[in-house]
Amino acid sequence: MSDTALDTGEPAATPLNDPAAPATPSEERLAYRLLTGPDTREFCARISQALADGYVLHGSPAATFNGTDVIVAQAVILPHAVARADAAVASAVDDLAEGIGSDGEYDGEGHA
Repeated sequence: MSDTALDTGEPAATPLNDPAAPATPSEERLAYRLLTGPDTREFCARISQALADGYVLHGSPAATFNGTDVIVAQAVILPHAVARADAAVASAVDDLAEGIGSDGEYDGEGHA
């Protein structure tokens, strides 16, 4: 069996070269994570580790004060989750566009 994808000529994605792939077959990584905690070096290390594990930052960090400590939150996502969501939206838009006639009016076909 070849380790090259047939349609692209690129090597097939494996846990070694695909940061979105689980480290082991039994390990399923979440596409979205919200990391929270006190604004400390340890929190920054958790974010740094998530980035090293293939996650990317999603949105701006949030901060609040609980009366004692500054508590921060940062969302991180796996890039393949964004690609899948984008593809799903594009497909839905294409499906809806099929229901628009040449006059630009919706002809009742398709689903919203």
